[in-house]
Amino acid sequence: MANEYANNTTMRSPLGRVRGLGSAKGGTHHWWMQRVTSIALLPLTIWFALSAATLAGASYVETVAWIGRPWNAVLLLATIGLSFHHTAAGVQVIIEDYANQEWVKMGGILAVKAICVLLALASALAVLRIAV
Repeated sequence: MANEYANNTTMRSPLGRVRGLGSAKGGTHHWWMQRVTSIALLPLTIWFALSAATLAGASYVETVAWIGRPWNAVLLLATIGLSFHHTAAGVQVIIEDYANQEWVKMGGILAVKAICVLLALASALAVLRIAV
């Protein structure tokens, strides 16, 4: 029995052995959110690609009128929000996996989230200025 306990503790991280705890279970949320946003982005991306293809020869006025339609504006805002959320979560996982120092991880994650929030806000503001 003592040998079984000794083998079990060697499988834990050093911090986990000190605290006597297992994982924080925080990765499950990120994993699920990546899947949910992927599923939601699939039809939105198809809609956007088809819409962009039909607007390929359109004038500026026609394009602005298309963005100004309520249904299109709502779908554009959903695409923007989900895309930047999905991007930030994906890049966060990459940084967490490959950055070796804690300050690099935190700085990288904060920078990516800040950039994604700023770009999402700028994109949403552009759609809202046209739609309203």
